[in-house]
Amino acid sequence: MPSIAAKNIGIIRERIERAAKHVGREPREITLLAATKSVDVKRMQEAVKAGVTVFGENYVQEAKRKIKDLERSKKDIRWHFIGNLQKNKAKDAVLLFDMIESVDSIGLAKELNKRAKEKIDVLIQVNLAKEKTKGGVTEHEALVLAREIAKLENLSLKGLMTIPPYFENPEMSRPYFTELRRLAEKIRRENIPNVIMKDLSMGMSHDFEIAIEEGATIIRVGTAIFGERPK
Repeated sequence: MPSIAAKNIGIIRERIERAAKHVGREPREITLLAATKSVDVKRMQEAVKAGVTVFGENYVQEAKRKIKDLERSKKDIRWHFIGNLQKNKAKDAVLLFDMIESVDSIGLAKELNKRAKEKIDVLIQVNLAKEKTKGGVTEHEALVLAREIAKLENLSLKGLMTIPPYFENPEMSRPYFTELRRLAEKIRRENIPNVIMKDLSMGMSHDFEIAIEEGATIIRVGTAIFGERPK
């Protein structure tokens, strides 16, 4: 009998397909990242059995334990860091994760570059609403940061990430997703060496369909898979 997580993942994949086809995109262009902050390994294993291969973690220490346990499954799993990364955690982060989605300063970028033994994929986090409670750079700073990251031999800049304000009506998130796509296009036109604006990580459980319509290639879904997190 399929687990609750497996049933939810099936529903989400159907929603991804509908949203993609609505705007003439291929569903395979979109990566479903399971956001697993506070989610136990047993439920993550259920997600793996249902075909999830990309997980997003917010804390280095929590991820370290889970990665060790899940890697016993011998599945081809990729790990993304999606939280606020402190520079003193960079050494561990480059060993644990395949992608750091939340680079928001040249200081952090340089620390990651220094600690990485081989190239690691990164995204620049952009705070489009300029919310003080969230990390991320402004649109102007994103272009400057992209140029600086391009000079760092161990970082491979793949695109942008954003977390818009929460709205009950997911349609209200659309302007932020549109803006991130336009910013990526602007950076792409700069033809900066070693910078590939391939990925847009945007959209969560309540608004990922809107994000897909606006060009998301990575959606970060937690609650819609695993249910509400314990308070």
